[in-house]
Amino acid sequence: MATSAIICVDDESVILRSLRDQIGKYFGDRHLCEIAESVEEAWEVIDELKEDDVEILIIISDWLMPGVKGDEFLIDLNQKFPEIVTVLLSGQADESAVERIYQNMNLHAYVSKPWNEKELMQVIKTGLDTFNAE
Repeated sequence: MATSAIICVDDESVILRSLRDQIGKYFGDRHLCEIAESVEEAWEVIDELKEDDVEILIIISDWLMPGVKGDEFLIDLNQKFPEIVTVLLSGQADESAVERIYQNMNLHAYVSKPWNEKELMQVIKTGLDTFNAE
């Protein structure tokens, strides 16, 4: 079983399935790919993985979600777990939200929806490379 994970957070299940399939195709033999349909569910997944001693490497989050927006989630996440690489994936994030994330944390990348699969996988690969460099 993999001892590391990539988490995808989006309120649209079709997006999550697509991300899980693509990430599984490229990284599935080395990393788990967990999904969450809300920020609340993402925190639950994080807690479960931490309890199971699974290292969370990357979190990919949508911006526009009911309740807590992705930028707020990623900023909170960075304060608690600064070692986790973060990617904002959105078709609707406004410039001020993206700028706020860059100012308040170390955002690895911003990727627009609809995304290019190869480009997103390269973003994930460069994020994973930060762990291999340490």
